Amino acid sequence: MKQVLLLCLVLIACVGTYAQDSLHTLTIVVKNAEGKEVLAGATVAIPTLNRMVVADSVGLATFNNVASGTYSVTVTFVGFEEQQITVTVPQPSPVPIEILMVEGEEEHEEEEVIVTATRLSRTIANIPTRVEVLSGEELVEKGNMRPGNLQMLLNETTGIQTQVTSPASANASIRIQGLDGRYTQILRDGFPLYGGFSGGLSIMQIAPLDLRQVEVIKGSASTLFGAGAIAGIVNLVSKEPTDERELSFLANATTAGGLDLSGFYSQKYGKVGLTVFGSRNSGSPYDPADIGLTAIPKFERYTINPRLFIYGENTTANVGFNYVTEDRLGGSMGYVKRGTSGYFEQNNTDRFTTQLGIAHRLTDRATLNFKNSYSRFDRQILIPSYQFQGLQQSSFSELTYGTQGEKSEWIVGANFLTDDFKEEQQQSNPLRNYKYNTYGVFVQNQWSPSNFLTLETGLRGDNVSEYGFELLPRVSAMLRFSPKVTTRIGGGFGYKTPTVFNEESERVQFQNILPINAAIAQNERSVGSNVDVNYRTNFGDLGFTINQLFFYTRLNQPLVLTNSGTASEFVNANGYIDTKGGETNLRLTYGDFKLFVGYTYADVNSHFDGRKEWFPLTARHRLNNVLMYEKDEKLKIGLEAYYFSPQRLNDGATGKSYWIMGLMGEKVWEKFSVFLNLENFTNTRQTRIDTIYTGSIANPTFRDVYAPLEGFVANGGIKIRL
Repeated sequence: MKQVLLLCLVLIACVGTYAQDSLHTLTIVVKNAEGKEVLAGATVAIPTLNRMVVADSVGLATFNNVASGTYSVTVTFVGFEEQQITVTVPQPSPVPIEILMVEGEEEHEEEEVIVTATRLSRTIANIPTRVEVLSGEELVEKGNMRPGNLQMLLNETTGIQTQVTSPASANASIRIQGLDGRYTQILRDGFPLYGGFSGGLSIMQIAPLDLRQVEVIKGSASTLFGAGAIAGIVNLVSKEPTDERELSFLANATTAGGLDLSGFYSQKYGKVGLTVFGSRNSGSPYDPADIGLTAIPKFERYTINPRLFIYGENTTANVGFNYVTEDRLGGSMGYVKRGTSGYFEQNNTDRFTTQLGIAHRLTDRATLNFKNSYSRFDRQILIPSYQFQGLQQSSFSELTYGTQGEKSEWIVGANFLTDDFKEEQQQSNPLRNYKYNTYGVFVQNQWSPSNFLTLETGLRGDNVSEYGFELLPRVSAMLRFSPKVTTRIGGGFGYKTPTVFNEESERVQFQNILPINAAIAQNERSVGSNVDVNYRTNFGDLGFTINQLFFYTRLNQPLVLTNSGTASEFVNANGYIDTKGGETNLRLTYGDFKLFVGYTYADVNSHFDGRKEWFPLTARHRLNNVLMYEKDEKLKIGLEAYYFSPQRLNDGATGKSYWIMGLMGEKVWEKFSVFLNLENFTNTRQTRIDTIYTGSIANPTFRDVYAPLEGFVANGGIKIRL
């Protein structure tokens, strides 16, 4: 911690030596070109300064402390075409600069979103890297369905599948394009807070209600954020304060005995801003199949997440922490409800993380950014006759320099990552302790020589203690053939440091898993590529958008679990895993109706010792269908249907195909709304089409979970805005 504080002081001292121009105020008023009414809530951004303001109730967006110069300003508002203008500071007149917005078609909404997962704050329409964003209505709708965690939000996204790793305690991970969850890097505001041991239970402990958006990059992305991003990146972007206060509360209950209570506060006070999120989530033991085993465990979780924002003349900073504590107990219903004898799985976790971000403007085109985070994750696992407990402490520090020219933008940076795990000695088994330090440097460039071509290149070098140096190039290009047709082509290298903390170990609660032998283990390495084509048009009142993606990733020498006498050990396989396929996303809009259709084809196979095998727990075919009706943002009704094709299981059997259907509705008033969700009303359950364990209920041997366990569950609640 002393080193972190010293680094912050040195940074501030260094950047404070730069001479600054005189500072000014820039005011912009946003109006509808037709009728000239103001557009409160419009987003006004100055990309070169990484600054963004939401227009207030009279349509005014005010930027304080802006240096003299010429800037490109981007204005977006839902339902309107994006506007870009060039402004000069200081303003020639004290009268606010007027920007008139032209109504556009709804299918352009997703292109107005500003994303940060590529380290460049740009709209989706202007970045070569393919980024999918879940925001706005979609984020709200999924939050209504499952306010306590991210499982449903991610599982119902094309190309992403959540995988339950424990039937009794409902632990789950995410798979992108068929690859195991350990190959996906989960970030919070660009911070890698959920790696290694702390990746366990991560998506089940993150509430989506304080998120502004979720950004997903599929395919090799290690060049952007380092180890682990072989399958992709999920970046959780938190809400930030605005001049308009936000105070909201949510209460939700389920027919399975779940209860969610949460509150969020946000406001900016001049040069200071604050956000605070708190929640309590709980569940009762639930056994819809009446087999004496929990499909939903008994759990109780508390979350608190305050963040403070400081806006200086040339420097902005934010600091916050997040604390999550949870007790989770699943297994035989007799044991969980009454304490009688039987099988049980108990997970007790404490997660504490800090975040610090400092951004300093050196010139009107250059910025210096510093990030630091610390994470402490303590978890205890108890099952009959076995106990596992460990503490992971990790830190992340990063310094970046960014500059922008007329056609090119550069980011150069360095980061330092520590990861220290210590296991409590419970049995005579060898401890799985480790301590890794990773030093990384990277450079990234975005070049737009013409309106037709935008090219993004990157290069990262990481040195990992115990496992050596990795060089990771990456390139992406966007071609604009016309306003209606664009294509993106990209690819890069990736790697993953060896670890015992993955889905296979979670299935057995880390029993009899030997430590990684660093003397012989090697980093898992990958190469991958994506190609997509996007076409959008209108047929009268019908809006039509289609995106077709093709992907390929090859993972060389992956770690596989092998038997070693009475124990098991992870070793590098003699061969590779490859995943190839495509994703099709179709969107139709007509009046108050929207139809989304998504199809995923994933052909995932292992090639070990010259033998090809279908990779377990990957559906070759998936369909996502969502029909929405929304009337004046006051009434929302949605119908969903999801299809999963058969999956190969680890025991050699093949699971069955199935459909899941859901119905949701929300009625919105000025200060509150009520919502109702009928999830899986067809009552699809694996226990209706297959078994989930062998042996006795007192000593079960669990099979793979490939279909829902909880069946039909309804939930409903109320949201209040003060």
